[in-house]
Amino acid sequence: MLPEVLRHLRCPICKAPLAAAPGALRCPAGHAFDLARQGYVNLLRGRSPGTGDDAAMIAARETFLGAGLFAPLGAALARAAEEHAGRDGLVLEVGAGTGHHLRSVLEALPDRFGLALDLSRYAARRAARAHPRLAAVIADAWEPLPVADACAALVLDVFAPRNAAEFRRVLAPDGALLLVTPAPAHLAELRGPLGLIEVDPNKARRVSEALEGRFALASSEPLAWTLSLARADVIAVARMGPSAHHTAAEVLAARVAALDEPVRVTAAVQVQVYRPTASAA
Repeated sequence: MLPEVLRHLRCPICKAPLAAAPGALRCPAGHAFDLARQGYVNLLRGRSPGTGDDAAMIAARETFLGAGLFAPLGAALARAAEEHAGRDGLVLEVGAGTGHHLRSVLEALPDRFGLALDLSRYAARRAARAHPRLAAVIADAWEPLPVADACAALVLDVFAPRNAAEFRRVLAPDGALLLVTPAPAHLAELRGPLGLIEVDPNKARRVSEALEGRFALASSEPLAWTLSLARADVIAVARMGPSAHHTAAEVLAARVAALDEPVRVTAAVQVQVYRPTASAA
C-alpha cells in the first residue's frame, strides 16, 4: 500500500488510522484487513448488501475504455482537475471501476496520489494496477468512506453513486467535486435497439437536490462526441453499464448482430465542478 495513500486511510470499524503490518493493514485497536495479492485491500465495515459490478462487466469496461473511445471525457476531467484541485491531498474516485478516469487525472497532476474506491473486487483488482500512484480499496459508496476528514483535493464521481454527506466530509475546504452524469442523448442510438436503460429525464434536478446545502456549482460543461463502433465495441459498452443486469448475454448478442456496422453512436455527458460550501447542512 502506497504510504502517501495509507496515511489517509481509516479503520471502517473504529475510524482510527491504519498502519502497514505484514500482509495487512491494522489499526491500534487490533482490527486487521488483509492485503490481497493483487494489491488492493477490502475495507468494508461488514457484509455489503451488494457486490458491485461482476467480472464480465469490469472486463467489458476495461476493453471499451482501453480502446480510447471515451478519451474526450478523460481530457475534460484532466483539464478540470488542473484548474480546480485543492493545494494538497488525495485524488479520490468513488465508484472508480477500473481506475481509467482516475488515471487520466493523475497524469495531469504528476505530484498527486490517487485512491480508487469501488464495491466490486473485480474492479479493485484492475484499479490496483492502473497507475503507479494509485491505490485501490473495496468500499461501499453509501457507507462512511474509510478515509480521513478533509483529506481529498479532488473527489471524482463518474456515473457513480453520489453520497453528498461523505463527499463533503472528505473534501478539503479548497477542494472540488468533479461530477460526470449522462446527458439525455448519451448512447441514444443504442437504447431502443438493445433495450438499454433510459437516462432519467430528471437527473439534473435530482443531482442538484442531492448536493444542495453541501456544495455550490462552480462550472458545468456539456460534452458530446460521436463514436464509430464495431459490433464488439457495442457489446462492450452495453455490458459495462447497469443494463448488463437486465439483458442476457445471448439476447444482447442477437440484438447487436442485427445492427449495421460500423454503428454511429452519440456519447453525451455533463461535466460539473462543485465546491464545498462553508457550512454543510
